[in-house]
Amino acid sequence: MTDHILIEKSAGVLTLTMNRPEKKNALTRAMYQALGDAIDQAEFDDDVRCVLIQANGDMFTAGNDLADFAAVNAGDSGANEARRDGNPLLAALARAKTPLVAAVNGRAVGVGTTMLLHCDLVYVAENALLTTPFVNLALVPEAASSLTLPNRIGHARAFSMFVLGEAVDARKALDWGIANEVVPLADLRAKALSAAQAVAARPPAAVVITKALMREGLGVAQRMDEEGLHFAAQLKSPEAKEAFAAFAEKRAPDFSPKMSGVA
Repeated sequence: MTDHILIEKSAGVLTLTMNRPEKKNALTRAMYQALGDAIDQAEFDDDVRCVLIQANGDMFTAGNDLADFAAVNAGDSGANEARRDGNPLLAALARAKTPLVAAVNGRAVGVGTTMLLHCDLVYVAENALLTTPFVNLALVPEAASSLTLPNRIGHARAFSMFVLGEAVDARKALDWGIANEVVPLADLRAKALSAAQAVAARPPAAVVITKALMREGLGVAQRMDEEGLHFAAQLKSPEAKEAFAAFAEKRAPDFSPKMSGVA
């Protein structure tokens, strides 16, 4: 486990709080593992009928810690091994039967947005800003978002988010069907917790079956596997090397064949 994920259980709700505010809640391997383990274990805990995901600090999450990505691109053996094992959070989201509720404050970058597509209720603060800048980093979508996001908001909007890096504010997230409600920041946690408690108070078998019926046919796990193969390949590509270098050097990337090695 890690101190960067706080876990609390009360009144049928398991609350998972990302707690790395000094790094904008950028997700490390240990944080992914802790989140994935907690979601998996909720399936076997009769006292847990809903899982609430939230974050401390001024940002929901900056997404994956780019230092981990850069280490894989550079050939670090430990980082490579971790990537081959897959992302435990994504796998847990794909098989989760317990309802998931999210409370999103500030920016939600990359997986911070794609995980919301696996949540059953999403509440966003007025300052929320959702982005999926995978292509900007020479990567591809993950968490089955190449399937779930177009299904949710349409191809054109999803393509704009993925390829152009379009940021989606709280109101647009509501209008596009990504979020259930826009809430004042001061009320966000109370609203999300109240919703999670309301879910937990419903007949659990009926809730679980309803969620399963709504998800049937999406092919989420299969799409995650397909994305994972492309993601792993891109992570080691010359394009990614240039993207990570540009990010570190605070300059615009150059993806011309000469610079990136793309034929």
